[in-house]
Amino acid sequence: MNKFKFIRIDHVQICVPYDSEEKAREFYLETLGFNEMSKPESLSKNGGFWCRAGEIEVHIGLEDMQLIRSKRHPAFEIANIETARNLLHEAGVIMNEEPPISGRDRFSFADPFGNRIEFLQYK
Repeated sequence: MNKFKFIRIDHVQICVPYDSEEKAREFYLETLGFNEMSKPESLSKNGGFWCRAGEIEVHIGLEDMQLIRSKRHPAFEIANIETARNLLHEAGVIMNEEPPISGRDRFSFADPFGNRIEFLQYK
């Protein structure tokens, strides 16, 4: 029995070096044909941009690519975020509250191998 009610992958976050935002814009927007979309104000200070093609959403973040802990992650939309929080807490998983985004309840955690995973639910 699946404890979490997964709906879909909401987005994928990828990262580029701090000095490569314009090159990333050119590649994702012009070469691949993604359309830029508004980034929430609470996250705009981080740089980078968000884009979409059909139902596919990609978030391009900026970071020091030498870091071991990265912003890169998949984000899963789920239907039972409070249940998920409780189940992960009971399993001893450390969760991180993320900066708020209007209309979404969200948090992240690391899997046992250090991969960042985000769960979110639309309000």
